[in-house]
Amino acid sequence: MQIKDREPLEGGRERVTVVPESVDDLWHLQYVLEPGDRVAGDTTRRIQRDDEQMRDTGGEREHMWVAIAVDDVEFHRFANRLRVGGEIVACSREDQLGFHHTLNVEARDEISIDKRFKPDQEARLEEAEEAAENPDVAIATVEEGQAHVHTVAQYGTEERATITGTTGKGEYARGRSELFAELATVLKRQDADAIILAGPGFTKQDAYKYIEENEPEVAEQVTMVDTASVGDRGVHEVLKRGAVADVQQETRIEREAEYIDELTQRIAQGVKAAYGPEEVKKAAEYGAIDRLLILDDRLRKERGPDGEWPIDVDDVVRTAEQKGGEVTVFSSEFPPGQQLSNLGGIAALLRYRLE
Repeated sequence: MQIKDREPLEGGRERVTVVPESVDDLWHLQYVLEPGDRVAGDTTRRIQRDDEQMRDTGGEREHMWVAIAVDDVEFHRFANRLRVGGEIVACSREDQLGFHHTLNVEARDEISIDKRFKPDQEARLEEAEEAAENPDVAIATVEEGQAHVHTVAQYGTEERATITGTTGKGEYARGRSELFAELATVLKRQDADAIILAGPGFTKQDAYKYIEENEPEVAEQVTMVDTASVGDRGVHEVLKRGAVADVQQETRIEREAEYIDELTQRIAQGVKAAYGPEEVKKAAEYGAIDRLLILDDRLRKERGPDGEWPIDVDDVVRTAEQKGGEVTVFSSEFPPGQQLSNLGGIAALLRYRLE
């Protein structure tokens, strides 16, 4: 996510101009935007007129700039877009004021958001911005005599190293080991969350065995993928197969799974855990929360008119953070989030047990 500009407004609101760079960024924005916000951007629209009972003219769509007061937000993963609907409150054509419009936000579309940001929403924007700057996946493609290392960020891929060496085995084994050793060194230096090791034939398996023996911590991050090529073409094959998206999803799931496993163990042992709205609120007030776990869908619902909890969820989040706790918002799409949903959608790992 690119954050291009930030401007303070009256009443504690802020205008932030962003450019989502990936489907992940659109997913993040789904949980940043809510009714009452104002979102503006370029769009196309069939002109509507009062004297035609507000019906479309049936003509061609016209390009214009609009700002809408948000009523609803829907993330369409398979269409790779975020739909933001509401009444037009400002527009490059004044005759369109007051009509309903839906902004279809896609990757690379610039929009501005006017709202009073909550702490977890600020954190989401920061997380998405940092993800663009700090690649979390490295792709190593290797065949006899050469290896290439690329990193993956939300803006694309970047080549980090090209390594060459002797080919074959037997008398050339030392040169081959040197190639693998340099590859392992480069991968370790990238400090990526996950590594995809790809290429044709069995060379990648041999490279993995070397890394496993000499850099076991690096080997733990490796997933192997078969490709027909190395270098840029090999990276393209990896991306086309969706291997990077799979690894990124697995990494997110693993992080959430660690927290939910720790939570369930503590609950089973009756130590340093809380779950359910009222119990978590009590823990927050006591300053006992080390890490607050909350489900994204539930958080969004409780902030709206259909909320069911007897607590102010924003007050709990704010109190937990003010007293030194961390907040992790779980995705409802993954198994750890579904486990958290079964526990009421909100829980906490505590610093000490509440009596």
